Amino acid sequence: MLKTDDNKMSKVTLLDGGMGQELLRKSSRKVTPLWSADIMLNEPLLVRDLHSEFINSGARVITLNTYTATPQRLKRDGELDQLTHLHQQAMKAAKDAIEIAECDDVAIAGCLPPLVASYRPDVSLSFEDSLDTYRRLVELQALASDMFICETMSSITEARAACTAAIESGKPVWLALTVSDKHQTQLRSGESLENALLALDSFDTQATLLNCSQPEAISACWSLLNNKQRKIGAYANGFVSIDSLYPGDTVEELEMRQDLSPEQYAEHAISWARNGATIIGGCCEIGPAHIKALYNKLCSEGYI
Repeated sequence: MLKTDDNKMSKVTLLDGGMGQELLRKSSRKVTPLWSADIMLNEPLLVRDLHSEFINSGARVITLNTYTATPQRLKRDGELDQLTHLHQQAMKAAKDAIEIAECDDVAIAGCLPPLVASYRPDVSLSFEDSLDTYRRLVELQALASDMFICETMSSITEARAACTAAIESGKPVWLALTVSDKHQTQLRSGESLENALLALDSFDTQATLLNCSQPEAISACWSLLNNKQRKIGAYANGFVSIDSLYPGDTVEELEMRQDLSPEQYAEHAISWARNGATIIGGCCEIGPAHIKALYNKLCSEGYI
């Protein structure tokens, strides 16, 4: 197990889980390509209450529910005029959830996601156009954000643009890369994870994580993450496969794994903690019950 200089085990910061899939299960609305943004727009109390569930399950970092509230996605679905309102609603939901949970040690993370589609760097924007949009998202979210997570980054170019904008905010920045489930030491772009880490090493980020990949894929390339200069961590998804998802589709196309119960997920995640992770949570299909089981496991082994 990783030890600190004072011979104590490194403590783990527990993130929340995935918002989108959980919100869809709780909502009575028809699923749209805007996914969690549609619920943010029409059922904001569901978002607030889910944030509270994650906090009550042990999460001490919650991420703004703005993953699909990018200008590119909103424009595609005729909702671009809702951009500012969606971000304001997301910030209010997160702040209200912390107040309701009566927990004063919870941080809010701003969300810098793929701008066009998850897992599809082939449809992403140029570096310059991406940077312009990420700067706009940072400006919208900065008021409520204690930090920023550049998450589900599928290519080096996408990650460079998001990190540049986030670092300009002056707030702490975590970079989360998503790796291929089939070619486990590669980003979704086909670029090697090792080359990506080298290319992004000059950015002044505080943590490097792997996210929105199967836990087995994350574990398979864990040894590449060792970095004495930054914290490392992970938050995996619970999808059977993401191969059927295309830009503009709804997430109804994706199937949840039946072999990743809260206890099973906690077993995957505790192995990351034993191998140096100090930031752990969950992504799509990882709900409050998973975070609670992980919290209990981390507590039992002295990581929290």
